Amino acid sequence: MSVQFSVTAAETPAANGHGEAHSTATFKALMLGSIGVVYGDIGTSPLYALREAVVAASEGSTAATSQAVLGVLSLILWALIVVVTLKYVVILLRADNNGEGGTLALMALAQRAVGKGGAAIVLLGIISGALFYGDAVLTPALSVLSAIEGMKLITVSFEHYVVPLTLIILVALFAVQSHGTARVAAFFGPIMCVWFAVIAIAAVPQIVRHPEVLQAFNPLYAVSFMLHHGLIGFVTLGAVFLAVTGAEALYADLGHFGKRPIQTAWLFIVLPSLAVNYLGQGALLIANPKAIENPFFLMFPDWALIPMVALATVATVIASQAVITGAYSLTRQAIQLGLMPRFEIRHTSEAHSGQIYIPRINLLLFLAVILLVVLFRSSSALASAYGISVTGTMVVTAMMGFVVIWRVWKWSPIAAAALIAPFLFLDVTFLAANLLKVFEGGWVPLALGGVVMLLMYTWRRGSRLLFEKSRKLEFPLAGLVAMLEKRPPQRVSGTAVFLTSDPDCAPTALMHSLKHYKVLHEKNVILTIETAPTPRIDDAERVRMEQLSETFSRVTLKFGFMESPNVPKTLAIARKLGWQFDIMSTSFFLSRRALKPAAHSGMPRWQDLLFIRLSRSANDATDYFQIPTGRVVEVGTQVTI
Repeated sequence: MSVQFSVTAAETPAANGHGEAHSTATFKALMLGSIGVVYGDIGTSPLYALREAVVAASEGSTAATSQAVLGVLSLILWALIVVVTLKYVVILLRADNNGEGGTLALMALAQRAVGKGGAAIVLLGIISGALFYGDAVLTPALSVLSAIEGMKLITVSFEHYVVPLTLIILVALFAVQSHGTARVAAFFGPIMCVWFAVIAIAAVPQIVRHPEVLQAFNPLYAVSFMLHHGLIGFVTLGAVFLAVTGAEALYADLGHFGKRPIQTAWLFIVLPSLAVNYLGQGALLIANPKAIENPFFLMFPDWALIPMVALATVATVIASQAVITGAYSLTRQAIQLGLMPRFEIRHTSEAHSGQIYIPRINLLLFLAVILLVVLFRSSSALASAYGISVTGTMVVTAMMGFVVIWRVWKWSPIAAAALIAPFLFLDVTFLAANLLKVFEGGWVPLALGGVVMLLMYTWRRGSRLLFEKSRKLEFPLAGLVAMLEKRPPQRVSGTAVFLTSDPDCAPTALMHSLKHYKVLHEKNVILTIETAPTPRIDDAERVRMEQLSETFSRVTLKFGFMESPNVPKTLAIARKLGWQFDIMSTSFFLSRRALKPAAHSGMPRWQDLLFIRLSRSANDATDYFQIPTGRVVEVGTQVTI
C-alpha cells in the first residue's frame, strides 16, 4: 500500500528551546563538531575561489594587477560579512522549525504559517531541494580535484595522476558511507581546526610583507571595481561567489549543533581564518602576479607542499562527507513531506537517529560525481558549474525567509521586506552573474536540478491525484463499521491492523479481506500515519486513539519530518492509552497497488508513466515502517491514474 503523507497543522513546542540542538553535549563539543561538519565546504573555498575570481577579473591574463586583486579581495571579504554573517548567522539561524534548519524545514514552517495558500511555498521548497542535489554532486568533485591539483606544484609530472587519484579517493569516500560516519566524524572537528589554523598562519608572513592588502576591507574598492569593469566585473562576481558556497550548511545543520555553537565558531574561528587566508593570497599576488597559477599552495614553502596537499585532501573529503550526509537528511525529509517515493533508509548509529545511509541516493551521487570529474577534469572547469545551484538555493531561502519573518515572527510585510530585500538583491545579483556561465558548465546543476524538480513535482501531483481518485471509490468507514457490528461475519482471534491514508474511508485491504476471506478479527484497527510540519513529535502527542465500536478503533500515528517511522515501536506507546498491543497476535494488512495509466488523467500521459515508474521503485512499505515481515498480509489491487 502506498500510504500518502499529509502535512497537518499540528505544532509541538520545541523541547530544547529556540534553535538549540537536540543534544546534551557540551557547548565546546558542539562548537568543535560544527567546525568539522558545518564549515567543511566554505572552509575549503580558499583552494580555488580567489584564483578563479582574479583570473576572471584579469580577463584571462596570466598576471594580475594590484587594483584587480584589491577589488576582488574586497568583494570576497564583504560577501563573507554580508551574505554569510548578516544573512545566515544573524538572521536565518533564528528562523528555525522547532530547532531544525534547512530549506525543507523552512518550507514546512512557512507552509504552516501560510495555511491553505501554501502551494507556492511548496514549489519553492521543491526548487531549493532540487538545487541542493546539484551542490551535493559538485562539492565532492570540485573540492577533491582542487586539493589534488596542488601536486602539480611539486612536480609537473604529477599532472597526469590528478584525475585518477581524485577518482580513487572519491570511490573510497562513497564506499565507506554504508559503515556510518560516527567514528570518522569524531576526527572532523580537530582536523578542520588544524586546517583553519594552518591556512591563517601561512598567510600572515605575506600580509606582513605587503600590509597594503588590508585596504581591501574598505568597501569602496569593491564598489570601484564593479563600476569600472562593466561586464568583466559582473562575470567576476560569479567567481567571487565561490567564496561563500557552503553558507547554506550553517542553516541546514542547525538542528545538529544549535544556534550558539554555530555562530561562535563562525565569528571567532572560521571567518577570521578565511579572511586572513584570502588577504595572504592577495598579498602574494600583489608581490608576484604570476602566482595566479595557484596562490593558495604557493603561499607555502616547498618543504610544506606535500603535507599541505595531504591536509587539503583530508579537508576536502570532510567537506564532501558533510554534503553527502546532508543529501541523505534532505532525502528523508523529502520522503516524509511527500515529495519523493519511499527509499530504503538504514540507520548507522543506535545513539543518533540523524545518522542514516540511503543506498540508492549514495549510488546516484557517486555516479554523478565520477561523471563530472571525468568530463571536466579540472577544478577551474568545474568552478564554472558550481555557483548556480548554491545561488539559486540562497534566492529561494531568502524568499521563504520573508514569509517566516512576516507570518511567523509577526512583522509587518513592509518591515519584513525591508530586512530581506537587500539580501535578496545580492542573491539575485550573484545568481545572474553565475547564469553567465551556463554554457561553460553551469548547465550541469540546472539540468540536474530540473530533473529532480520534475521527479518531485510528478510524485507530489500523482500522489494527490491517486489519493483523490481512491477516495471516490472507497466506502465511508463509519457506515461499514455500523454494518459489520449489526451483521458481523465469522470472527477469528487476534488483532488486524489496516493501514490507510484516509482515516474516514474503509481501507482497501479491509474491503478485499472481507470479500475474499469473509472473516473479521476480534479487534480491528484502522491505522493512519501522518507527517507533521515539525521536525520531531513528543511521545505524548505521538499516538491518537478513537474507539469507533466494540471491535473497531481508529489510531493515528504522527511523526516529524526528521524522524524515521517505526510502527511497532510506536504502537507500543498505545498501551498507555489502553490498547493491549502484542506484536505476535497482530496482523498488518497492506494494500499493494498495481498502477495503470488511465485514458483521461489530471497529468499528461508521459507524466502518468513517470509516476508509475516512481511508484514501482518505491521501497516496500513493510520495510519503510519497520513492520516485521512475518506479521504482514499484502492484498493486491489495480488502480488507474
